[in-house]
Amino acid sequence: MASGYKTDEETNDKDNSIWVLDHQMDQSMEEESRQLRNVHQEKDHSVYKILQFAFQSLGIVYGDLGTSPLYVFYNTFPDGVENTEDLIGALSLIIYSLTLITLIKYVFIVCKANDNGQGGTFALYSLLSRHANILTIPNHDLSDEKLTTYSRAVFREQSFAAKTKRRLEGHHVKKHAILVLVLVGSCMVIGDGILTPAISVLSAVEGINVGRAKISGDVAVLVAIVILIFLFSMQRYGTDKVGWLFAPVVFLWFILIGGIGIFNICKYDYTVLRAFSPVHIYRYFKRGGKDGWTSLGGIMLSITGTEALFADLSHFPVSSIQIAFTVVVFPCLLLAYTGQVAYLMKHPNYVVGAFYHSIPESIYWPVFLVATTAAIVASQATISATFSLIKQALALGCFPRVKVVHTSTKFRNQIYIPDINWILMVLCIAVTAGFHNQTQIGNASGTAVIIVMLVTTFLMTLIMILVWHSHWSLVLLFISLSLIVEGFYLSSVIQKVYQGGWVPLVIATTFFIIMYVWHYGTAKRYEIEMHTKVSMAWILSLGPSLGLVRVPGIGLVYTELASGVPHIFSHFITNLPAIHSVVVFVCLKCLPVHTVPEEERFLVKRIGPKNFRMFRCVARYGYKDLHTKDDDFEKKLFDSIFLFVRLESLMDGGSSDSDVSSLLDEQNETAFDYTLKAINSMCSSSTALQLADSIEIVNSPLHQNVSTIAPDRENDQTEVDELEFLVSSKNVGVVHFLGNTVMKARRDSRFCKRIAIDYIYAFLRKICRENSVMFNVPHESLLNVGQTFYV
Repeated sequence: MASGYKTDEETNDKDNSIWVLDHQMDQSMEEESRQLRNVHQEKDHSVYKILQFAFQSLGIVYGDLGTSPLYVFYNTFPDGVENTEDLIGALSLIIYSLTLITLIKYVFIVCKANDNGQGGTFALYSLLSRHANILTIPNHDLSDEKLTTYSRAVFREQSFAAKTKRRLEGHHVKKHAILVLVLVGSCMVIGDGILTPAISVLSAVEGINVGRAKISGDVAVLVAIVILIFLFSMQRYGTDKVGWLFAPVVFLWFILIGGIGIFNICKYDYTVLRAFSPVHIYRYFKRGGKDGWTSLGGIMLSITGTEALFADLSHFPVSSIQIAFTVVVFPCLLLAYTGQVAYLMKHPNYVVGAFYHSIPESIYWPVFLVATTAAIVASQATISATFSLIKQALALGCFPRVKVVHTSTKFRNQIYIPDINWILMVLCIAVTAGFHNQTQIGNASGTAVIIVMLVTTFLMTLIMILVWHSHWSLVLLFISLSLIVEGFYLSSVIQKVYQGGWVPLVIATTFFIIMYVWHYGTAKRYEIEMHTKVSMAWILSLGPSLGLVRVPGIGLVYTELASGVPHIFSHFITNLPAIHSVVVFVCLKCLPVHTVPEEERFLVKRIGPKNFRMFRCVARYGYKDLHTKDDDFEKKLFDSIFLFVRLESLMDGGSSDSDVSSLLDEQNETAFDYTLKAINSMCSSSTALQLADSIEIVNSPLHQNVSTIAPDRENDQTEVDELEFLVSSKNVGVVHFLGNTVMKARRDSRFCKRIAIDYIYAFLRKICRENSVMFNVPHESLLNVGQTFYV
């Protein structure tokens, strides 16, 4: 045996010892996270404020649901009414659909499953992922669970919730199944965001033709298209300036349709109130047979907007939304539908445009104007819900990076996504011009809505088990009733796939491919970084100079890793002979929480001995925070590093926890303000003044105070030296290192994988927005490190 040969056991022992050493030197930031944790308190709103929010929610949340009376009966009876008793049966179905699905399921059950006030499919997924490890990109660790907004439940080992959690976590296929379910539901919401403006505006405009004035169908479509173009063109200005009009308009709309309903009930046929008896549902299906079952697709439209209600939840407290629905929306909708049926009992031939026919002559045109305005507001609600959903998908790695613009300085939830806006407009105009009538658009909308509801049902079942720890009997009751009702609707809607129902399926399939391929590519990139990361022990074995020339300045190396050294860094230092005197590994991490407080956003730790001048900074974001341009990112980052240096000095000097707490709690000075004070008090005046001239004073939420803290002199001098070095390095210049990883499928890969990676993902990477733009990195300070990997 040659002398240089080593056995496999010896080699493995050496490798294991290296990784043990590496783990000791680069542990998770659990302690740093604990120090930054603040006390988070939910806002308690007064009764007056709750009522004010309830009024405002009418315009943002309930516009879509409120305009359904414009087109429900026409889509339910497209061939006319043969038996007036069918109207009673249809009304009974509408009453109990609104009661069971909208009122009980969504308003009082699903809305309670919000993620710290955030609603929608991705919010449910985020909530679930904190209680079970179902994320396909496992980039969180124990330090993230110390966040004040990271709430999770504790299971008993043998409980049903714990068993369900283990079943989900133990199978990769089940994790992917939940992700696919979430993506399908989200894509259907996007489809509904295209169809709702089309059917709402077109239905409102067609009111011109109802016995008062006559225009051709083509002209009505053209007018609707003009309104839609105006609607989407105004999105860039946001709803902040005109949003105050939404609530009064929709409130007036509900009062009008409720009042007209009462008028028609009293004038035409008060006996329609017998529809509140569910026995008429049985008689409706017995009498109508297959036709009655098929008509469920039209009745389904009476609850469109229910999912948008949940998606727009972030704007208002849950209690205000519940009050608005039970006090205003629900009774007015019941009166509106009941009044239309009372009118149709005497005029069954007027089922086309039933709402407009039932309006008293003297107030027709004012109601028409309010209806058109309400339809525009309803469209705005679904568009806003689509924007919110896309932003959540962006943060969770399920959508290509696009520009997100905040249209209001007061309300963070008011956003505008230009690329998505114009895509929605083009598709909405295509649907309106292509179908020309409400029936086919209604069939398409019904398909999208019922699929979203089924997805919500399955996710809510997991929420009840894992988050709420509900008794199995309640879970069984919820899923049974939901699947029975929604299953009937789905079976009817499927029959209309060839009559317009294919539209949301095509739209959803397109968006699903985009979202799934992007998420697959993102997961592969993370997997590559994990498998190719460099051992910290190897980096430290190079010595303080890293075997290179350390030039003045600071290098920010961006990575998706919260531990270890990214491959791009080793790739860089093996090809170039120099690196900056200070190196900071910056990890941008999005967590399954709605937001990360500014005080807890940045975690900083030192890598190796102090003379290596290497730090790691983890910037943590929630899905509300990420993908909006952060002009102060670099400034906040350096504030955090300065705070860390001071904290480290205190801990090394044996300071108590109260000293550390006082340093973190003070809110009167910035990190750089403190740096100047510290230097003034611990070094010569000439040095301090010279250094002060070179420091740019910045604003930051990380504040400090030194008046009550007196560490020993040696630590003082070490701290001052390091602060001086950091400030001087920052003034020399900052370079941002970003990895430009190109992924290609291996030659032996399956055909689908090659298409997904080499064509779809590569195309999406080419057209999406760069990370450097989001964090306001100037081009002259940007250095892309290119590398190619085969997956």
